[in-house]
Amino acid sequence: MSKKITRIPSAITIFILLSQTVYASGDFASSTIATGTRRLIQDVTTWALVIVPLIGGLCTLYFFVRRGAADEQDQRKWNNRIVVAIVSTIGAVLAASIISLVTGYYT
Repeated sequence: MSKKITRIPSAITIFILLSQTVYASGDFASSTIATGTRRLIQDVTTWALVIVPLIGGLCTLYFFVRRGAADEQDQRKWNNRIVVAIVSTIGAVLAASIISLVTGYYT
């Protein structure tokens, strides 16, 4: 039953993608799909560069507050969570920056 349920959205997605007409003026680079996808990636990376540090900072702040209210044994767990939050935030910002840099060459 679950295989049928997962196949239906996949089949619908493939049908929609295959039925789309690409309006190109000679090449794929100037088609609406290519330019729209490029703009979408640029917008998403711009928003990610703003939202990711905010969410990462809020999570880290929350973990600091929880660590302050914890006993000695739980403080080690909260320290690990703080490190993971900081490293994840840095990784996400770097990934968004790299994607933004790469897509910037295609404009």
